[in-house]
Amino acid sequence: MFRQKTFNLNVSRRILCVFILTALAVFALVFRLGWIQFVRAEELQQKAWEQWNRSIPTRSPRGSIYDCKGHLLAGSAAVETVVAVPPQISDPLFTARALAPVLEMPVERIFELITQERAAVYIKRKITEEEAKEIRLLNLQGITFTHETKRFYPNGNLLSQLLGFVGTDQGWSGLEIYYDDYLKGRDGQIYFPTDNKGREIAGVRRYNPPKEGLDLYLTIDETIQYILERELNKAMIEYDADRVMGLAVNPQTGAVLAGASKPDFDPNDYDQYARDYWRLYPVTDTFEPGSTFKLVTLSAAIEENLYNEQEYFFCSGARNVAGHSIHCWTTHGSISYLEAVLGSCNPAFMQLGERLGPEKMFEYIRAFGFGVRSGLKYPGEGAGLIFRPEQIGPLELATSSFGQGVSVTPLQQVMATAAIANGGNLLRPYVVQEIKGPDGEIVERGAPEIIRRVISPDTAQKVSSIMEEVVKQGSGINAAIEGYRVAGKTGTAQKVGPGGVYKPGEYILAFIGFAPAEDPQILLYIAVDGAKRGAQWGSQISAPIFQAVIKDVLSYLEIPPAELPARPEVQMVEVPELKGLTVDQAGALVDTQGLLLKPVGREGLIKDQTPKSGARVPIQTKIIIYLEDLWNEEDPEEVIVPDLQGLTIKEVGEILNHLELQAVPAGSGLAVQQKPAAGTAVSKKTNVRVNFSSPLSEDDKN
Repeated sequence: MFRQKTFNLNVSRRILCVFILTALAVFALVFRLGWIQFVRAEELQQKAWEQWNRSIPTRSPRGSIYDCKGHLLAGSAAVETVVAVPPQISDPLFTARALAPVLEMPVERIFELITQERAAVYIKRKITEEEAKEIRLLNLQGITFTHETKRFYPNGNLLSQLLGFVGTDQGWSGLEIYYDDYLKGRDGQIYFPTDNKGREIAGVRRYNPPKEGLDLYLTIDETIQYILERELNKAMIEYDADRVMGLAVNPQTGAVLAGASKPDFDPNDYDQYARDYWRLYPVTDTFEPGSTFKLVTLSAAIEENLYNEQEYFFCSGARNVAGHSIHCWTTHGSISYLEAVLGSCNPAFMQLGERLGPEKMFEYIRAFGFGVRSGLKYPGEGAGLIFRPEQIGPLELATSSFGQGVSVTPLQQVMATAAIANGGNLLRPYVVQEIKGPDGEIVERGAPEIIRRVISPDTAQKVSSIMEEVVKQGSGINAAIEGYRVAGKTGTAQKVGPGGVYKPGEYILAFIGFAPAEDPQILLYIAVDGAKRGAQWGSQISAPIFQAVIKDVLSYLEIPPAELPARPEVQMVEVPELKGLTVDQAGALVDTQGLLLKPVGREGLIKDQTPKSGARVPIQTKIIIYLEDLWNEEDPEEVIVPDLQGLTIKEVGEILNHLELQAVPAGSGLAVQQKPAAGTAVSKKTNVRVNFSSPLSEDDKN
């Protein structure tokens, strides 16, 4: 009986264990089913989708870039990309051989791509319409297309350095890379079902469209940009310069109106140019500013009541500072401080710097924005370099007071001068006016921003008035425009070479100014780096470029002339005797007289000139000076053919006629080619063939 009870108890226990185990198993299965159905359903469904579906990305249309008037500066055009679906290609070698001649690719490379163990692979991106048509006619199994966009720049080189360019998938320079996250949008996908071998199942493809990028509306005015680049192109030819640059802003707001440097590049064909051509030098690069920096010293001295324009100063041509003799560009003798400013006298500015002292002097330099980036939203902006407090001694104070020993960007100089033009406020420059979505909604807006007040309105007005006098009767007279009040300052800075040693005879010639002086609407900086022709003075080279740009911009903006006191219709000046002088000596002589020198020849003293000395000519007349190396002293019937590049047809005719050579012109614009070449010795009466071309048609690649 006891054994029977024990047996029954054991059976019951076994049944209970089996029941519990069965219940646990059922519960686990139910839990697993619930986990799969409710927790991991979306994940597993996605994996299943990926196993029997394939996708091809479709690139989003990139946002466009416009100027302030809505003119297109950078846009995108629809193009096609060849895509291979390897599992669908039954004969890869045949396919590769068929595609190679159409796509101009090696058979081996195409074969390598289409035999990869991937669902889809690009063969060649952004092909031409003709290539796409030929491939469709081949009707190759496993070869399909996806849509992309290709960037295009309708104005070619115009504004290329500011805009930058787009590589295969993203911006690589300029605003294209800085605002890439705004411009690029979001990619879409083309989905299609496949069997277990990856072959597409016939049916309807599903298309997830891409999202368009945002559009940029710049503060740039395309017309002002065109005027600026036209004159910079002319300067490159005329002066045979290493580089020329210009930057224009609205001094009341800080909005950038135009900016460029030459040589530049065509962003439609960017890989054909050196990387140096991609940079916007007025923003990215730094160099010693020279005399344009004197505006900071002058502003600080006036603000601190240390400047009296009636006080006299004696310039002996040099000043000894801490055992170093620092030279002026000439010997001024006894002059007033106003005359010292008009004549850009270095020793006078050194004395103003001494009166300010190192602490106060560099307080103003920093306040005007030097030594730090301005905050312009553009990649690679330079910060410049000024002396740290512990580095400043008497010599550093003296050289900084007239723009030597410090390193600044043109943009910093522009914004510092804008503070003078607008009444004393340092502004943050900006180049993007609005960022808009596809439906026109404004995502972001640029606006004027005051960083700090640096000088009082009274000081700003006083400095502006002195800058007007610089243009009326000082070194900036070649920037004057009849009927308008123009304020400006010249600068001639010696270039610094390796090891901080100045390069003899190499200069950066600059001019900065604004107009109309009574209500400034545009501020412009011009610099010519490494001019190989012309007198090496900012007054002779950069001031006339500034004048040509500003004159056309004022006309374009429909700014009427000021009501000036009655004056002669044409201001006349007497031509001085230049024969026997060097080009630099002649440049110094006419620096404030309003005459422009046009040297003909390579070296030596001036042997002849037209017009002759004593002639009375209108202000800003070009005086052609002939150097002695043009004539062969041993053979009076032989002359040397001069370099005629950059000259007008009229100037070429006058020069060749003076040398008793015959001009044979072709085309119009400026001289770009000649035969015989410059420096060739020829007999008098020889024909010289000269080709002329518009500056904007010149290719900057060379």
